[in-house]
Amino acid sequence: MAARGHVQDPNDRRLRPIYDYLDNGNNKMAIQQADKLLKKHKDLHCAKVLKAIGLQRTGKQDEAFSLAQEVATLEPTDDNSLQALTILYREMHHPELVTKLYEAAVKKVPLSEEYHSHLFMAYARVGEYKKMQQAGMALYKIVPKNPYYFWSVMSLVMQAISAQDEKLAQTMFLPLAERMVEKMVKEEKIEAEAEVQLYFMILERLGKCVEALDVVRGPLGEKLTSELRSRENKCMMMYQRLQLWPECNALSYKLLLKNPDDWQFYLSYFDSLFHLMDKSWSQPEEGEHCVEGPVQTTVTEAVKFVVDRMEEQDKKESRPLRGPYLACLELIHRLRQRGCPDEKELGDPLELMVQFFGKFGDKPCCITDLKIYLHLLPPEQRSQFKKRLGELVPLGEAGEDGFGFPGDTKALQRHLCVCQLSRALGLQHALDTEGKLRLITELKAHYHHGLQFGKSCLKTELQFSDMYCLMAAHVYVDLWTETGDENMLWQCLGVLEEGLSFSPSNAQFKLLLLLLFCRLGAFQPVVDLYSSLDAKHVQHDTIGYLLTRYAGSLGQFAAASQSCNFSLRFFHSNQKDTSEYIIQAYKYGAFEKIPEFIAFRTRLNQSLHFAQVRTERMLLDLYTEADVLEESVKAMGVCPEEDDIPWDNMRDNRDLTVLVSWDPKDRELTEEHRRLSLEEESVWLKVRSLTLRLLASLALLGHAPSPRNSDKTNENGISAKSSTLQTLLSQLDQTLETAAQITEKQTQYPFLGPPSSRLASALSSGSCHCQASALQLSLTLRELETTGLDDSTELQTQICNAFKSSVAQLQEMLSRCKGEVLEMKDGRLTTRPSLLETLVFFVETVCVVLWVASYSASVLRPLKSSLQKKKKKKKDSSSAMPVVLCGFQEWTGSLQGVVTQALDHVKGQEASLTALKLAALTLEEGYSQTQEECGFTRAAMDKVQSSYLGSLQELGDLLRKRADSLKSLKI
Repeated sequence: MAARGHVQDPNDRRLRPIYDYLDNGNNKMAIQQADKLLKKHKDLHCAKVLKAIGLQRTGKQDEAFSLAQEVATLEPTDDNSLQALTILYREMHHPELVTKLYEAAVKKVPLSEEYHSHLFMAYARVGEYKKMQQAGMALYKIVPKNPYYFWSVMSLVMQAISAQDEKLAQTMFLPLAERMVEKMVKEEKIEAEAEVQLYFMILERLGKCVEALDVVRGPLGEKLTSELRSRENKCMMMYQRLQLWPECNALSYKLLLKNPDDWQFYLSYFDSLFHLMDKSWSQPEEGEHCVEGPVQTTVTEAVKFVVDRMEEQDKKESRPLRGPYLACLELIHRLRQRGCPDEKELGDPLELMVQFFGKFGDKPCCITDLKIYLHLLPPEQRSQFKKRLGELVPLGEAGEDGFGFPGDTKALQRHLCVCQLSRALGLQHALDTEGKLRLITELKAHYHHGLQFGKSCLKTELQFSDMYCLMAAHVYVDLWTETGDENMLWQCLGVLEEGLSFSPSNAQFKLLLLLLFCRLGAFQPVVDLYSSLDAKHVQHDTIGYLLTRYAGSLGQFAAASQSCNFSLRFFHSNQKDTSEYIIQAYKYGAFEKIPEFIAFRTRLNQSLHFAQVRTERMLLDLYTEADVLEESVKAMGVCPEEDDIPWDNMRDNRDLTVLVSWDPKDRELTEEHRRLSLEEESVWLKVRSLTLRLLASLALLGHAPSPRNSDKTNENGISAKSSTLQTLLSQLDQTLETAAQITEKQTQYPFLGPPSSRLASALSSGSCHCQASALQLSLTLRELETTGLDDSTELQTQICNAFKSSVAQLQEMLSRCKGEVLEMKDGRLTTRPSLLETLVFFVETVCVVLWVASYSASVLRPLKSSLQKKKKKKKDSSSAMPVVLCGFQEWTGSLQGVVTQALDHVKGQEASLTALKLAALTLEEGYSQTQEECGFTRAAMDKVQSSYLGSLQELGDLLRKRADSLKSLKI
């Protein structure tokens, strides 16, 4: 806001102190300074707006808005007021009001280039594409500059992209945009590369690939210079769209001769070659093969071409390129798929991979390059392959422990690559328990030896031997999952904690620690780990699930709230930020990027993770804060009738391969796993979303008056609220049936794949059905409210049975929480994190049952009161109390008893956890851990113990709050 040197306003000097206060965050002083100025200069509109900005930033939105509207109705044309109002409206999330400002300014100053361009950008912020088109043309008429003309053209393209009717886009918007550009082409007014890019984009969207190709290959294509091989890439794209395989082949061949390391052109070369073979394409007898040069149509030619590229690299004295060697393996893979015998001419895959390792084994990319071609090796060759690679690794003499170590970082990288390939081939998984323990010892020895090479590394740099440490952790995880021995898991945590002490910036260590702590039910250390990852921007969507999946389920409610905020802050700023990117794209002519930004915004708005976090955050706030449900629901603005989750367009943006894995193909994450995980998460989200909307319905039901007359009932919309509740309950029942079918499958995901949802534990704990029956009870009570006490004996009995049933369900849930969450047996530490998750579900269910109890009290109180009045009139004190009133008192007493039992259970857990002396554990025996390694393992155990205690304390506090609110429930 301070960069205002261009404004030649006589009042600028007076306004400067207010700007400075606002820029420095001193909003109160800005308001005071503005008031002083307004006393002397009542008509200084900008001072009013700056005061409004100060008020907005101190939380006085209504006052700020009315002050801004005072100025806006005067339709100011001074730049100071307009810019200040723009800032204010954007901060208030009302960008649509900025358009009205500049519409008025343009009417008053119709020849102002600045106001017209501001109006265009204001329309861009709110996505008014038609008005943008008109504003762009109006601007071009005033100032005939090319960018303004093409702003208008791009706005037509955006109308086509956003049009609901694809036919309208193809027959009106895009053809009009094409004609507008053609006019400039004919008049030879095309100046910039961006204009050619836009022309190409229009033709491509119209499906006019031949015309697009002519543009790229013609004189206009010479302007495409900002990206390397931009023309060639666009030509290749069009050849593929038009299925011009000869041209595609010839162009790939030509480009690979120039740059034999460009992988995308190898792929298009092979694709086009096999398409030509399938079509039996033959070269014409006369003339050129095609416009791009010679075409290759046989496997023999392709084999010769690839072998020639390899031989060229072999002759080079400088470092060879990887492309030709990988192309040879890719061609073998494709020929095998087609059952073509010519693959033998390229050589034995084992020899080729050994040769590749010899040249590139000291590069970290070697493992990722070779891993995708390991399937070319038959199982019987795998051990031989590992042995051959081992011969190419220079290791020193074996010491006392029988291990030889590399002498430099290049040798270390080669040895590490052999270990990684060994794991990818499944050789590590095939070892027995003793073999795996021996392997861990070797990996740890190599890790510690390798630390000497990184003594001069900065804290932000990774140690050369970090991957040994990570692999040792993976082998520990293998042992834990295979044997169930939790000691392996503790040692795994110790190894990773040690790795992190030497390499504090290693994201893989943090991610695996985060995953393991969550699996153990310890959420406390996870928040700091995630925070230290310093996730940026879209990563909150792609990897945020690692944190938020466990946030609410482990009893750390304050940390869970913080975790949800991490993600929500990003999603809420996305809308505003994306508008700014679009505006910058218009300003700098990056038209190709505008549809990408729009698609990016849509992708985030439809994100599964966004919907989950938003729902969980609101439920979390209700469970922890809502003493009075009606007030909390009103503050959140939850509308039970509206479902704002885009179920049909849900996007799974999770990065499920963020954790490094060298597992063989049969243990990797599959597309089926991804599909099942999305299905499971969507159903769980549906359960949570319906629960939230049901609670909102309950709040509205409790908020409603209770007229007896049925006409009035409909007038007041009470029956409508009841029917909403009924509809949502039937939807919940259907969803729970689907959930039960999904959990029956018992899908097991790879350990490093997606975490399983909370669905199975929610169903097994009984919380979903208990909550559903409690909410169903509120409907029956609503019926009683309409019928009255006199004619409802059967209904009262039904309600009393429901009261007893809810207590029995809660008792059963509580019994499933019994047991020690952390205990020491025979000097070993074992955990049962599922008990903690079940306890969280129990506490959530208690909250729901108590809200229903509160609603019950609000229904029964007036009924009891009117009954007592009747008794007084009749002077009849002997008649019995209605069943439902007695039943309610019994119910609240029983609920108090259940909550007290739960509190006693939590206290007992806390006491046994506090009494647990982890120092008494003997960690060294039989596990070859040094004293230092034991220290890291103990530290990990302490974190888990401390986290469990924190969870129990928070759960206890919440139960106490609910117990207090239960005491006040009287009728």
